Amino acid sequence: MTVKLVKSLSGRGQKQIATAKSLGLVKIGDVTVQPDNAQTAGKIAKISHLVVATKA
Repeated sequence: MTVKLVKSLSGRGQKQIATAKSLGLVKIGDVTVQPDNAQTAGKIAKISHLVVATKA
């Protein structure tokens, strides 16, 4: 699963920032490849308004 950060983390809550960092996303445009499992899906659901996820 490919995850890309498309919106800024500034002004977001600490939990949302921590979730993004746990996915390896720090700056706008960062892209990471994550395993397609329930844990990753949960993290993406928490910050779905900030990221774009595609199945690779």
